[in-house]
Amino acid sequence: MTQPVYPRIGLFIDGKWEYDHPTGPQVRNPSNEAVLACVPLAGVAELDRALDAAQKGFLVWRDTPPEARAALMHKAVALVRERRETIAQVITLELGKPIADSRYEVDRACTIMEWDAAEALRLYGRINPSGPGLQQMVLRQPIGPVAAFTPWNAPLGSPSRKISGAIAAGCSIVVKAAEETPGAACAYVQCFADAGLPPGVLNLVFGDPAQVSAHLIASPVIRVITFTGSIAVGKHLTQLAAKEMKPAIMELGGHAPVIVCDDVDPVRVGHLAGAAKFRMAGQICVSPTRFIVHEAIYAPFVKAFAEAAGALKVGDGMAGGVQMGPMANGRRLAAIEELVEEAVACGARVASGGKRIGDRGFFYAPTVLADVPRTARAMSVEPFGPLGLCVPAASLDDAITLANSLPVGLAGYAFTNSVDAAERLGRSMECGIMSINHFGGPAADMPFGGVKQSGMGREGGHESLDAYTTTKMVSLKTARV
Repeated sequence: MTQPVYPRIGLFIDGKWEYDHPTGPQVRNPSNEAVLACVPLAGVAELDRALDAAQKGFLVWRDTPPEARAALMHKAVALVRERRETIAQVITLELGKPIADSRYEVDRACTIMEWDAAEALRLYGRINPSGPGLQQMVLRQPIGPVAAFTPWNAPLGSPSRKISGAIAAGCSIVVKAAEETPGAACAYVQCFADAGLPPGVLNLVFGDPAQVSAHLIASPVIRVITFTGSIAVGKHLTQLAAKEMKPAIMELGGHAPVIVCDDVDPVRVGHLAGAAKFRMAGQICVSPTRFIVHEAIYAPFVKAFAEAAGALKVGDGMAGGVQMGPMANGRRLAAIEELVEEAVACGARVASGGKRIGDRGFFYAPTVLADVPRTARAMSVEPFGPLGLCVPAASLDDAITLANSLPVGLAGYAFTNSVDAAERLGRSMECGIMSINHFGGPAADMPFGGVKQSGMGREGGHESLDAYTTTKMVSLKTARV
């Protein structure tokens, strides 16, 4: 592996990089706490220039033929693939996850870009039946400049999904990426710049989150908002958008239940759980977290799950063979420590882990808690870390009731060899993404999003460009006037 190099962080406005601005938070490598960079912050003047650029860029890009938009996106994809290793190393440096997982994030971003580029050619309208001399058409047109807000836990995946969807639809976009993990977004934007994207179509800013979001959303330039992050922030941004009567896509947090029925091999499913739960140290919105296991197989499942967790190799994501890296920052480490301590005080049993690893870097052992009281905070507060919570259930009814008991519903999982149970689970689980007998999530050709307080709107699939388009009815009388 070549020595990783962290990129220079800048604002990208109207086709140019800007570096000479006041700096804000430091970017730290979560494996060793070394400083990687300082992030330049956009003020009101920079945000206004980004908005002006997005407005001008939109006027050019909306009239660019779909074939040309798709061709440019494919050029950008080719550059991302060419720079795969470099971008993956940037992700691991700033987020800490194993390099193999970072490479997968780059590959997934490319697949999504290719899907959206193809969808640009399928933005079909229609012609409605009408009488002689009258033509009635329904057009799907780009909605306008987009304001996108992306989280630290998917430094390439989240910006790429929003950027590719908006650009494929013919929109321009201003992206406010996370200050904790800015490098991957900068590297990604550079690929579009090198591919020849017109100035103003794609703009990247960093800054004070509250100031940036309030300013962008209130601007008459912005026509739609897209956000991935916490429920609390999502609600706040939705209120700001509603005040301006602007649509919003919200992909918010979850607390994914896993129902394990009594007709499966508990050891096999426990090992699968160990591999899935601790991917990216559990810092994924769809991470399986509440393991609701039929009491008849509960003990062997917990034993296998704990053994799998204890066998994982934890360390610097750049090191060979590492299966789980550190948590992203000290805040997340402290939050997990607090949740585990509180659950144990309530009566939970530590089956594996339950403590910090070392005193440098933000490492926490893959942790499995058994017999977690349903009143423990961890059962209702999304841990967003390497913590699996196990509880027994007396029946499928009991399991479904517990799974649906929270006001969130992003992802859900279940394991059963019964077709009847699988059908019922697919129908009854209150979530936007349901995986049965595996822990996989939706690929680019499937919609992604939640229900209840886990958000609204969908990204991916045939729905991927819906939020970035508006439907217009055109009625044309062909008689001379």
